[in-house]
Amino acid sequence: MSTINRTNEGRRRLHHEAEVVIVGAGILGCAIAVALGNQGRSVILLEKSLKEPDRIVGELLQPGGVQALEKLGLRDCLEEIDAIKVYGYDIIYHGEELRIPYPANAREDGGELVEKPHTDEMRGMKRKRPEGRSFHHGRFIGQLRRKAMQHENVTVVEASATELVRSGFTDHILGVQASVKGELDSFFGDLTIIADGYASKFRKEFRTDLPVAKSKFWGLELVDAKLPMPNHGHVVLGDGAPVLFYQIGTHETRALVDIPNDLPSAAASAGGVKGHLRNVVMPTLPESLKPSFLAALDQDRLRSMPNSWLPPTTNKAPGLIMLGDAMNMRHPLTGGGMTVAFNDAVLLSELLSPETVPMLDDTTLVLKQMKTFHWRRKGLTSVINILAQALYSLFAADDAQLKALQMGCFGYFKLGGNCVDGPVGLLGGIIRRPFVLFYHFFAVALYAIWIYITSASLLKMPLRAIESVGVFWKACVVIFPLVFSELQS
Repeated sequence: MSTINRTNEGRRRLHHEAEVVIVGAGILGCAIAVALGNQGRSVILLEKSLKEPDRIVGELLQPGGVQALEKLGLRDCLEEIDAIKVYGYDIIYHGEELRIPYPANAREDGGELVEKPHTDEMRGMKRKRPEGRSFHHGRFIGQLRRKAMQHENVTVVEASATELVRSGFTDHILGVQASVKGELDSFFGDLTIIADGYASKFRKEFRTDLPVAKSKFWGLELVDAKLPMPNHGHVVLGDGAPVLFYQIGTHETRALVDIPNDLPSAAASAGGVKGHLRNVVMPTLPESLKPSFLAALDQDRLRSMPNSWLPPTTNKAPGLIMLGDAMNMRHPLTGGGMTVAFNDAVLLSELLSPETVPMLDDTTLVLKQMKTFHWRRKGLTSVINILAQALYSLFAADDAQLKALQMGCFGYFKLGGNCVDGPVGLLGGIIRRPFVLFYHFFAVALYAIWIYITSASLLKMPLRAIESVGVFWKACVVIFPLVFSELQS
């Protein structure tokens, strides 16, 4: 360790001073701590509990996230945690099964995505194909935290941040006050980064809108489940909200069941959530999954997580940056959260590099870079945000127009070729062009209208043609508010 690094470490440990103070050692907090540490920045990383977390989401990393993890020098965090390779999705629509693999020779922003060739285990062929990973969330977080703890420029402290420290003259954020082993202490930095997750205690100080959650994911852990298509995420679609299955270890499979708020079949009088899972969800599942699902229902503890939507906003507070779920959330249906987080860490570290921003207390320059950050991240995050919310609307269809769009979506996937490669490339964080999403969404809408009209008898076709206006209108109602939310600054 150099003399400068030893001096900085002393300042962090004895005086609690650093260039950057980060609140939250989760996915994003650890990633940005390592990224800035790699640039020679002095970093203090605060986390209220360093025990291994036990969560039911944040368990599937899309190929675009794996790429970003590699750019951050953290890809080895996927090793030695029994992570499972993911090659794509298996959509099961009213019992009909369709494989949609991640696209071979995928293009990102018009360029070819370079991946090492590997054997496609579903076809036994050599080809360039991106891979995702799924794993136990806590094990992966443990690896990221170890990386941060081992970094010579990062000091990790178990402390619960309680409030922000502000300048009495300029309202500039100077750091945070935190509880350390029951005692209040303060940590100061030229820049404070808040990455304290979906239940952020600091969010309300900087924005008036609140996260919107219309449903919850209820999670079970299945043991030795017989998945219809191993190494794939499974989406089961029926008359109700979607059900997800994906392996998180050699013997463990996560089941996530979306249950809308105030659903009658999940009310206490109908047997509660367990009654809904047993009586409504289980009959819709593939036969191979029913035994392990029933066993988990009887033995595993039910846990839930709100499925929240929070559009991004520009960071405008001097001395502070809010990132991750504290700043931007989308429905976890598509598993895009970690991909967004790691790509945000890559982009932010580039924009705040010492060559561009020599001193992080240069508030004017930092805020200018954060405005650039807000718009440059749109190529990826707007795609993932909009796709997650739009797909959930279709997959949890609760009216005739949405059910028509849902049928059209599945039919569109069945066409194969670009009708699969485009959407799954967007979902996987590989294709980062919002226009491609816009194109495929309305292609699905028009194809849904075609199916809706032509599936009727000759006599009913004219009426269906008139009713199809409602289907197209519903598609617009779904996507345009999401698009407008991404255009806000």
